[in-house]
Amino acid sequence: MLISREFFARPSVEVAPDLLGRVLEHETADGVVAVELTEVEAYAGRSDPASHAYRGKTQRNAVMFGPPGHAYVYFTYGMHFCVNMVCLGEEGSASAVLLRAGAITAGEDLARARRTRSENRLAPRDLARGPARLCQALAIDRSQDGADVCVASSPLRMLGAAGNPARSGTVLARGDDPPRPPRRILTGPRVGVSSAAEIPWRFWYDGDPTVSVYRPHVPRRPKLVTP
Repeated sequence: MLISREFFARPSVEVAPDLLGRVLEHETADGVVAVELTEVEAYAGRSDPASHAYRGKTQRNAVMFGPPGHAYVYFTYGMHFCVNMVCLGEEGSASAVLLRAGAITAGEDLARARRTRSENRLAPRDLARGPARLCQALAIDRSQDGADVCVASSPLRMLGAAGNPARSGTVLARGDDPPRPPRRILTGPRVGVSSAAEIPWRFWYDGDPTVSVYRPHVPRRPKLVTP
């Protein structure tokens, strides 16, 4: 069942922990891959130096300033895509939740086929472990930037807990999920950011093997120039 737009119409720090256990699926010509989210990070707007929206609206981050419930996809380090869910920001600002990791719940063979030959023997837990791998498993790139994840006609959709990857027109509002066994959620500093790194806006399931390894930001050392 689809997550409603109302679910995302809240500040990112409220949406982020509630996204754990939800399922993001992407339907392509090759089939459907679905990932149950196990790790996410919240980013605010003008008040958050680590956010892409901190300095205002640009062509790259324009989707963040639009309505909630859309995907914001960006390219980083010249090699990886990362996907975020747009939430409700302050007036004239923006907020979003970065999807960091998850467990493949449908389409594992297809997700594995999207890896390079040297990586296609990854353990199942590693196929969507980290934001770049998650996007590769789901075949998400900049063409999904702005995708509405709250409508059944969209190939990129966000489902409730234990979501069925089959298309459904049923919409879930917050609190409509079927009962789930309790899972402990931990919170801590965000990964690899150089500003506001101490803000504990990363959320993950305690002990889940698909959660990525925490790596703090390491400043680049200046190159030594020899005379």
